[in-house]
Amino acid sequence: MHTGFIIIGILAIFYYLFICYSTFAAFWVVFAVFNFILAAIMNFSPVWLRYVLLTLNFIAYFMFFAVQVIICSAMLTLPPRKLDLIIILGAQVRGTKITNSLKRRLDKGADYLKQNPQTRVIVSGGQGKGEDVTEASAMAQYLAAHGIEKERIFLEEQSRNTYENLKYSASFTDSMDDRIGIVSNNFHIYRSLMLGRQIGYTRLYGIAAGCNPVLFLNYMVREFFAVMRMYLTRE
Repeated sequence: MHTGFIIIGILAIFYYLFICYSTFAAFWVVFAVFNFILAAIMNFSPVWLRYVLLTLNFIAYFMFFAVQVIICSAMLTLPPRKLDLIIILGAQVRGTKITNSLKRRLDKGADYLKQNPQTRVIVSGGQGKGEDVTEASAMAQYLAAHGIEKERIFLEEQSRNTYENLKYSASFTDSMDDRIGIVSNNFHIYRSLMLGRQIGYTRLYGIAAGCNPVLFLNYMVREFFAVMRMYLTRE
């Protein structure tokens, strides 16, 4: 009965070795240790305790997969054409260099803007640790270099997180009833839409960019905890 937990723990360790350079990677070490401890407890505990632990484990996995279905459903929805605005959410810039996740968002946004030349774009992101410029400034330069007219680009340079991205970007809209697309990496679309609706946007659509496939599982697990926090705190 405890063998499954050992296998899960070993797989978690191997996955950590692949992604140890990424944020949130330490979770997989903690997860592995948890499963090893659980396997030991299952091996020496009375039958009634084993059933209690298995039931709690089943509930936790059920919640996890239920949330993942919701996240995936949002990332698979296609946006309509001719939106009034799209908001490209910021992500880390190293110095002045666009990172992989942010490049994917920008490329997705640029594709939409080229197909819909009447749509304007808000690039949203302030300046954080390790960043020599604001994320919005780096994003605007990237879009301009890839054929998007500068007069279509609006910079929101104060935000520090997704909630602020969307809150501060509202000042660039004509109305909260505008048809607005949110561009982010696929795993992040659902939470972005939920936060936007909390702020007051009434017609939001997700535009999902891809992400590093090796890190996809890591991102999805991290997003599970972020979504659960959003459900519990409403922020």
